[in-house]
Amino acid sequence: MIGLEDRQTMVRHIESAHAAGARLRLACEVAGITVRTLQRWKACDGLVIGDRRPCAERPTPSHALSEQERERILAVANEPRFAALPPVRIVPMLADEHVYIASESSFQRVLRAHGQNRHRGRSRAPAPSRAPTTHVATEPGQVWCWDMTYLPAQVQGRWFYLYLILDLYSRKIVGWEIHDRDDAEHAVHLVKRTALAEGIHARLSKPVLHGDNGSTLKATTVLAMLNWLGVKPSYSRPRVSDDNAFVESLFKTAKYRPEFPASGFADLEDARAWGHDFVHWYNFEHRHSGIRYVTPAQRHAGEDLAILQARHQTYLLARERNPARWSGRTRDWSPIVAVTLNPEREAVVGDHLRARDKTQLVA
Repeated sequence: MIGLEDRQTMVRHIESAHAAGARLRLACEVAGITVRTLQRWKACDGLVIGDRRPCAERPTPSHALSEQERERILAVANEPRFAALPPVRIVPMLADEHVYIASESSFQRVLRAHGQNRHRGRSRAPAPSRAPTTHVATEPGQVWCWDMTYLPAQVQGRWFYLYLILDLYSRKIVGWEIHDRDDAEHAVHLVKRTALAEGIHARLSKPVLHGDNGSTLKATTVLAMLNWLGVKPSYSRPRVSDDNAFVESLFKTAKYRPEFPASGFADLEDARAWGHDFVHWYNFEHRHSGIRYVTPAQRHAGEDLAILQARHQTYLLARERNPARWSGRTRDWSPIVAVTLNPEREAVVGDHLRARDKTQLVA
C-alpha cells in the first residue's frame, strides 16, 4: 500500500520523465506501478485523498459466526477438559462426539480476540529440528524406540529413573518401569516383559529397537537379551542428539503435564503412581497430533480407521449444513500409512512401501 505523499512524489517523477521524452509505460515500470494504476489515481482522487481501503466499510459476510456461536466456542474452549488444549486437539475431540461447532481457525480467531491464543499448557512452543537416518513402520510391532530419563526427587541430588519403550507406528507406550537406580538389569527386565506382553515370540518378523548410545542401553546383558528375543538393536549416531526424537518428545510431554510435581517425587512409590496415571492418560486419552488426533491405544488396536472415517463424515455433514463457510475440501482425516524414524529421504519411505506391497502380493 503506497501512502499519499509517496504517491504524489512518484507521479511527479513519472510526469517529469514523460515530459523529458520517456515512454509513459516504461516510466511507470521503473516506478513499480502500471499505467492503469496511474490513470486510476488521477481519475479517482487518488492523489488527493490517498488509498481508501483502510477506511472502507466492509459488510459482515452472511456466513460469519454469530455472537451466540462465538460465545459457545469460548465456553467450550474454557471447559476444564479443554482448558489446556489447543484448537487442533479440541475440534477432533468434539468430532469424535459427533459435534462440530467451527473449524480450528475459527477457534483460533475467537480465542485471539479474547486474549487466549497464547501457547496453552506449561510447554513451550516447539522448535524445528533436522532429521537424519530412518526406520519405517507400517503397522504396530515393527519399530520400537526406548530411552531412560531422570525424574527428580524432593531431596536435591537424588533421582528416579524412568525406562520406557514406545511403539513407533502407534505411539503407544508398550512398556515402562521406574526405579531408584540406573542399572542394565532393569533395562533387561523391561525388554523381556514388553516382548512377552506384545507377543513377539509368536511373530515371524521381530521389531527393531532403537535407542541412544547410553551405556545402560548398550550393556552386554541387554544385547544378550535382545539377541535371545530376536529383536534387532539400533542406535543413534555419535554426537547426534535428536536421533531418538519420538521418545524425547514423549518425555517432554510427560514433564510438562500439570500432574508432574514441580518439587519432585516424595519416594519411589509416588513416582510409580504418577507413571501409572501418565501412561494411562497418554495411551487411552491423549489425542496425538502425529496420528491424526486419535489415541495411541486406538491406533495400536487398529480402531483409528473407523474413527477417522466417522470424523470425515461429521465434517461432510457440517459442510452440507453451511457450505458458505467452506472454501474447498474438508480437513484431511486419512490415516497415516507409514511412520519414519528420522527420515533422511522420502525415497526411503517409498522403497519400503513398495517392498511391503510386493511381499503381500507374494504371500
